Amino acid sequence: MNIQRNGTIASTAGPAEYFTGAVRIDGRFQAPAPARASAATVTFEPGARTAWHTHPLGQTLVVVSGLGWAQREGGRVEEIRPGDVVWFAPGEKHWHGATATTAMSHIAIGEAEDGRLVDWLEQVSDAEYARGGEAR
Repeated sequence: MNIQRNGTIASTAGPAEYFTGAVRIDGRFQAPAPARASAATVTFEPGARTAWHTHPLGQTLVVVSGLGWAQREGGRVEEIRPGDVVWFAPGEKHWHGATATTAMSHIAIGEAEDGRLVDWLEQVSDAEYARGGEAR
């Protein structure tokens, strides 16, 4: 058994190459091998979002506060709220973040394949993001 105390992992800013806007990442855990699961709490200020990306083994989001948007490639922008659980299938191109007016936090859970957790792609354009306002 290992207990990782809250506050032992420092918060970091979401890198501008992978996020638009103000994003804070609080690492929660990275299980030791042979396990491959990890999780982080990610907080998006209004207007903030990820770039388009995929996960080799999929990703689960558990929304804990605020109001957000999520979209898979080719799909409509979906509103996500506290208590919602979002699953993105392996290799599914997607993005997620806060709405234009409300911050959002979620716990992101994923598994690494050969040490790779995420494949980052292009930024979500302002026009793509603006379609989130139609989700309401």
